[in-house]
Amino acid sequence: MRSVYDPVHLRTFLAVAQTLSFTQAARRLGVRQSTVSQHVRRLEDAAGRRLFTRDTHSVRLTEDGEAMVGFARSILDVQERAAAYFTGNRPRGRLRFGASEDFVLSRLPEILRTFRREHPEVDLELTVALSGTLHRQLDAGRLDLVLAKRASGGGPGELVWRDTLSWIGAPRLSPDPDRPVPLIVFPPPGITRARALEVLHAHGRAWRVVCTSTSLSALIAAARAELGVMAHTRGLVPPGLEPVPARAGLPELGDVDFVLLHGHRPGASPGTREAADALAASILAGGDRLHRPEPPL
Repeated sequence: MRSVYDPVHLRTFLAVAQTLSFTQAARRLGVRQSTVSQHVRRLEDAAGRRLFTRDTHSVRLTEDGEAMVGFARSILDVQERAAAYFTGNRPRGRLRFGASEDFVLSRLPEILRTFRREHPEVDLELTVALSGTLHRQLDAGRLDLVLAKRASGGGPGELVWRDTLSWIGAPRLSPDPDRPVPLIVFPPPGITRARALEVLHAHGRAWRVVCTSTSLSALIAAARAELGVMAHTRGLVPPGLEPVPARAGLPELGDVDFVLLHGHRPGASPGTREAADALAASILAGGDRLHRPEPPL
């Protein structure tokens, strides 16, 4: 007997897979947590496999759940393209989109390429900057949609996913626990910079800045040169770098949220709002791809 996968259940599944939280998925979808659990259970029944493992503290994808992520995204992409084709409703207009430096080496370009192919009437303008800078530009009305970091657990924005911050460095690097921590950081208002300094101060660890740059590529180069360590999202660790060994005694950095924020510029055209909604939907549907590096050309 062939299984039929309900698109509503697939959207709910992707929301849980990206946030690793039934509560956050319910908040994103505007439904009750019990509804999220019901949708996931029905999808698991249709697949005949467990898609998540759960306990009181965490939610994790199973191997079959990882496979379902790709299938769910493909099914929903086809459905949305068909709906757009037959309804003829395509957003158009100028869309100013801001993305955090964190996504330079992710598969965000792949998502944007797909969006441009499917929405050729949208004039997309991309700004790449520090998350703190993007928040300010959005508040000033200079951006229409932003994908950026925020402190975990609160604040505005629609949660795309939550991840853990880690100390990373070159494979052979092991900072001396008796000396100041050599830091590779973004300048203010970098969110990871602020978190790193806050945590080190709270634990009484001395530190010194060995490299500062607004360019993620420059920070990665400094880390590969073994100049020091940097705080970075565990799901986006660049090639050639790895988590710092526990023997270095560096304190835990906690979690960070990646969120979508919509602008509220007075006088924004309906087309701009529709284009922002369409791109936000594409990012939410393909949020799992943001955890993976851009494939080589």
